[in-house]
Amino acid sequence: MPNQQDIIQQLQREILQLQGSRPPGPGQAELELGPIQAAFPNHSFPTGAIHEFISMRPADAAATGGFMAGLMGGLMQLGGVCVWVSAGRTIYPPGLKAFGVPPDRVIFMDMRSEKEVLWVMDEALKCEGLAAVAGEVRDLDMTVSRRYQLAVEQSRVTGLVLRQGSRLLQPNAAVARWQVKHLSSITEAGMPGLGFPRWKVELHRIRNGHPGSWEVEWRAGRFHFAAAKKEVQEDILRRRAG
Repeated sequence: MPNQQDIIQQLQREILQLQGSRPPGPGQAELELGPIQAAFPNHSFPTGAIHEFISMRPADAAATGGFMAGLMGGLMQLGGVCVWVSAGRTIYPPGLKAFGVPPDRVIFMDMRSEKEVLWVMDEALKCEGLAAVAGEVRDLDMTVSRRYQLAVEQSRVTGLVLRQGSRLLQPNAAVARWQVKHLSSITEAGMPGLGFPRWKVELHRIRNGHPGSWEVEWRAGRFHFAAAKKEVQEDILRRRAG
């Protein structure tokens, strides 16, 4: 017979599921996000949910696209394809390879207006079997986001909404609100070229979780955190010694 603590934990899991915060189920990829994991309910990135990414500047929109691509690569680990919908695509398809996303497994849908983008996203989020649906829009209100959240609760598809240029952050039904900002890459002193992509990742809101801020670097096919600068320097020294 279950004890009181087991009953409470089961009730908490059921409440989280009703609110759209579910850990990956059988046959779904588990993202490895280091210290960010502790911010999520159940310490697990919410899949089958809508994530909102806000971006105020073009440089940060590009950084956000890179971080989203890293998430998509993790969601595609067990197969499936992704859909990317926009009315003025900012993502560079061949560049997705650097984040573990094969471009030939992403269906790009270029629409004529944001209204069309919103409608196509709604339909795509209902398609079971997709690893993720990403969309570029300006605004995301409560009505549209609630419709999206209801769709993914049935399909178990993860939705990533990139909002560019909107300064109206109205309430909506997204499980999480992120903001990603570009950081300068780390290179060997005196050497030309670019280092690995680096971002300041802020989680402004997470349902039943804990907001936070992290410095994140994409290197060797995965996310790296806190000690990124020290690790890069050690990698450089190892390469020079070898």
